[in-house]
Amino acid sequence: MLSSENKPLFHVHALAPIRICDNGGWTDTWFAQYGKIFNIAVSPYVQVQITAYADLQKAGAVTISAENYGDRFTIIPSKVFPHRQWSRHPLLEAAISLMQPPKELYLEIKIYSETPGGASTGTSAAVGVALIGGLDYLKGGVMTPHEIADAAQRVESEILGQQCGIQDQLCSAYGGINYIEMDAYPHGTVYSVKIPESIQWELEQRLVLIYLGKSHASSQVHEMVVHALENAGPDCHQLNDLRQTAERSRDALQAGNFARLGRAMIDNTEAQHRLHPALVSADARRVFEIAQAHGAQGWKVNGAGGEGGSLTILCGPDLGEKRSMIRDIERENPSICNIPIALSREGLRVWRQNLLSCDDSADW
Repeated sequence: MLSSENKPLFHVHALAPIRICDNGGWTDTWFAQYGKIFNIAVSPYVQVQITAYADLQKAGAVTISAENYGDRFTIIPSKVFPHRQWSRHPLLEAAISLMQPPKELYLEIKIYSETPGGASTGTSAAVGVALIGGLDYLKGGVMTPHEIADAAQRVESEILGQQCGIQDQLCSAYGGINYIEMDAYPHGTVYSVKIPESIQWELEQRLVLIYLGKSHASSQVHEMVVHALENAGPDCHQLNDLRQTAERSRDALQAGNFARLGRAMIDNTEAQHRLHPALVSADARRVFEIAQAHGAQGWKVNGAGGEGGSLTILCGPDLGEKRSMIRDIERENPSICNIPIALSREGLRVWRQNLLSCDDSADW
């Protein structure tokens, strides 16, 4: 028979959306210094489940289950963080160690996403937001969505030393459709783009997320682009071309003008191509051709661009053409697939489920 120490006390659940259609991306970075970004939060969500045990022998330890990778391992956050000696998954270990969970508990943390890793949809940012949000809730829930987003961004940029903008974490924490102004890196203000429900429903019907069949990863191309933009300065025309697509996207959607929104998406993709031709891959170009043939009004390479990753497509009003488009895209290249999405009107969601009560109705 299990002792009470081996029985879980409660779960903390955290869900965080991913991001698509990031018009103005690249301008939310340290080398841009200031930026304007439009993006849309969608499901599928990153899911984090934190299970707490009153296990005196394991108190202070955290077992991490990275389900997408089939990996399970244990760390002691109080020992890991000062030395920053990551063992398996630096992002997960750094976020947990930064938050320093209660030392009197033993925790099991399961992390899962239905979105493939490296899909250029801000999945790593959503992992950071969900994980930090769940651990903050465990400690009393004192952080605002903006503070959670800031902490998740610091994990990637400061602790892990990665190239990292601010928009992905903000979109995941706030949810909805966002226009973000970054006055000085890394400080951004989030403005929710308010539109009637009928426009939201229409937008949701028209948006398609296409995964290009392989993970996006940072490359020499991205380093070349960063170096070129750093030398060009924050007011260079390349960055200004990207900034103005964010404003245009916001204004078009508020006006319910899908043609103008689609044009802003296309112009943003072409601006990415001007940064470096390799940022818009041959696979992406072929998908855009198929989309255009089926009456799509816009297309956007998600994230920084390059080989792999994903695309956002804004279809026309004929839903039969949308379905036909998806079939033709998947038929041409079996490794490329549609990822079903829905608008996420909320951002990070966190709640607790108690487990020791016999009456399940009283566990919330």
